Amino acid sequence: MSPMPASYLWLIPLLPFAGFLINGTLGRRLPRAAVSAVALLFTAAPAALVAWLCATMRAAGELTMSSNAGPWIQVTGFQADFAFTVDHLTLVMLGVVTGVGFIIHIYSVGYMAEEEGYWRFFAYLNLFMFFMSVLVLAESFLLLFVGWEGVGLASYLLIGFYFRKTSAANAGKKAFIVNRIGDFGFLLAMFLLVAHFGSLNFTQIFATVGQHPEWQGARFLTAIALLLVLGAAGKSAQIPLYVWLPDAMEGPTPVSALIHAATMVTAGIYMVARCHTLFDRSPLALAVVACIGAATAIFAASIGMVQHDIKRVLAYSTVSQLGYMFMACGVGAYAAGIFHLLTHAFFKALLFLAAGSVIHALGGEQDLRRMGGLRTRTPITFWTMSAGVFAIAGIPPFAGFFSKDEILYRTFTSPSPLHIVLWMVGLITAGMTSFYMFRLWFKTFFGPAYFDEQRNLHDHGAAMYLQSGTHAVMVADHDEGHAAHERGAHESPWIMLFPLIILAILSVVGGFVGAPSFLFGHDEIGRFLDPVFASDAAPAAASASHGLEALLAAISVLIAALGYYIAYVFYYKKPEMAAALADRHKAAYALLSHKYWVDEFYSNFLVLPLLMFTRGILELIFERGVVNGSARAAGMGTRGFAWFARKQISGNIRSYAGWLAIGAAAVLAVMIFGRSLWVRS
Repeated sequence: MSPMPASYLWLIPLLPFAGFLINGTLGRRLPRAAVSAVALLFTAAPAALVAWLCATMRAAGELTMSSNAGPWIQVTGFQADFAFTVDHLTLVMLGVVTGVGFIIHIYSVGYMAEEEGYWRFFAYLNLFMFFMSVLVLAESFLLLFVGWEGVGLASYLLIGFYFRKTSAANAGKKAFIVNRIGDFGFLLAMFLLVAHFGSLNFTQIFATVGQHPEWQGARFLTAIALLLVLGAAGKSAQIPLYVWLPDAMEGPTPVSALIHAATMVTAGIYMVARCHTLFDRSPLALAVVACIGAATAIFAASIGMVQHDIKRVLAYSTVSQLGYMFMACGVGAYAAGIFHLLTHAFFKALLFLAAGSVIHALGGEQDLRRMGGLRTRTPITFWTMSAGVFAIAGIPPFAGFFSKDEILYRTFTSPSPLHIVLWMVGLITAGMTSFYMFRLWFKTFFGPAYFDEQRNLHDHGAAMYLQSGTHAVMVADHDEGHAAHERGAHESPWIMLFPLIILAILSVVGGFVGAPSFLFGHDEIGRFLDPVFASDAAPAAASASHGLEALLAAISVLIAALGYYIAYVFYYKKPEMAAALADRHKAAYALLSHKYWVDEFYSNFLVLPLLMFTRGILELIFERGVVNGSARAAGMGTRGFAWFARKQISGNIRSYAGWLAIGAAAVLAVMIFGRSLWVRS
């Protein structure tokens, strides 16, 4: 197999950008079939290039490949090149971005078929692929930041795609603003890197750090790492900057699958893993990453247990799983975190797309309390989504079992003083994840077919209340989704089902690339990433113990089975028990259902005071005082000058004579006074 030329690296981001330009400029006048063809062609080609790149690099035994277009920024003592580089970590991320991205593009052709602004949607989707590819391929912090900001822009455009809908427009703004907080930390980290290293190039910075073992625990490295953590927390939705991601579900479902499950939100994980050399030198920063990840995982999982919107359950699940990845990086198990990133891309993209198929089947309905009985009406959606549910719950041999257990094992055996606490948090979170995912599964596909009951009532122009959980849900006569009501629940078209089948297969078998030796595997993903994460400063892991690994895996499977059993009893066997439990513990249920009132806290104690400050004090001082005051002063000065001019140019001879006399007297006084001063000197 002939090696791939390094210059071809530029085609990976440039092809989606070409698709963006074509659909963005001509798409309004093109038929939808042409828009679809452009969008799919310019995302399929990069996926094929990445597959070729992976095959040629492995065949040639190459660890890295680079392409430098030359200097980008040159100032005194500083130079930034416009360069791309590929190593094994980059290959994994590129595979996720281009492969899963292409599959979601196919699904979107069917899902968005009747939507207004079809061309605009695919232009934005291609733009996102361009910026995400730049982010992953970048050889420097500066170029990575370009992609970092670009995916934020594309995310804003796609979340607010339904811009006429107030909640969608607000969600887009919220995502954009919250991410700017994290980006501020990223910028400060880059300033410190330039100050201490004089460069933003990955290779140069990491090589310099590697040459100075005495920098272990150095304050400036800790400061840089903590600022990078702030940036990663914003992009990867970690505490306290996670609040944008659940609201981002206002965008179309393919957007949720691509950006907020499989790719963009993992950019923070990728950045931490890419900068492992810096984090390995800062035990404090690693501990902060681990604690943030563990807290985010269990916090988001607790909220997901009581949500009723099918997409919001998956959104909080995403936040929780990102916490898992963060925790893995925090204990130095970067390969385990990237392994879970890979499997998560498969099963979470599948879950979001399957949820979109359910929503499509029900004419836009997203409330779990208005679902049920879809197992026989949408069989392909049911079986594919089941694969995703079992994978994320950690049931063997599905993909999530291998990656989740790898994180738990590496956490338990890590040298971190908090390793037992972190492991316990991860284990409890695994049980909660199993519970809320099987809750979603039972409420969607089993039990009474509520949607058909709604259709019957719709035909009679009636309204009723359906009891489910602890709330009475009003089912009113409405026009939205009328066609779906008329024909009842139905399976999605094949262009939407085919991507589900592909992702379901990956969710079943994808975990075997990281199967441990005690399960007759060879941990291929770990071996593949070893050249990237090898470091003399990395936390020393305990020697592998097959017996301990098998025991911990058995415990996690039992916890997942317990979560399944509780969901089975509460939402299938005896659904009245869930309502009774919620009524018995109203305070706890209210705390979870209101998401700990975090959004209200931010709104009342951060946003509102800031608005009062900007609209009150700043408006009073700056706008009224400086801007309006200077305008009034200028106006008064102009009026005063005009009054003085009018007095002098009055057309009255006696007035002119008077002013002439005053002027002559003034000149004479100046001459006399000046002469007296000259004589004295």
